[in-house]
Amino acid sequence: MKAIYPGTFDPITLGHLNILEKASKIFDEVILGVADYTAKQNYFDPLERFELCQTCTAHLSNVKVIRFTGLVVNFAKEQNCRILIRGLRAVSDFEYELSLALHNVKLSPEIETIFLVPSLRYMYLSSSMIRQLADLDADLNDFVPPAVAKALKQKLNRKS
Repeated sequence: MKAIYPGTFDPITLGHLNILEKASKIFDEVILGVADYTAKQNYFDPLERFELCQTCTAHLSNVKVIRFTGLVVNFAKEQNCRILIRGLRAVSDFEYELSLALHNVKLSPEIETIFLVPSLRYMYLSSSMIRQLADLDADLNDFVPPAVAKALKQKLNRKS
């Protein structure tokens, strides 16, 4: 069975990887779907996010990283996949994620969303928090893979 873990991954964090590793033990194949379009202002462009995700997931043999544009349910249909994976950290996540799942069911009733909870040490991680910490020159080693910490540092050096 195949599942898609979609997101912007701007940047991918150890929390994302924790969810992905859990999903990779449950499903035969997991597609990490990196969304090109987001309503957010992204730190990294789509190609940079895609490449970082590829680098950070290389150790997972049943994970494939694919960029997509448009609705995630359409991407799931293109990939012949009926399961979406979403991570839940807190009650605030639940409300947002439930709303997304319900919209997706309305658009494509055959696609189900499965929620996974990260390990306790990653419950507080978010990409937006990582971007703020990077802007403030914090040590990011406990939050992101080394390739992401390096990319953030390089991006910040170009801004200065």
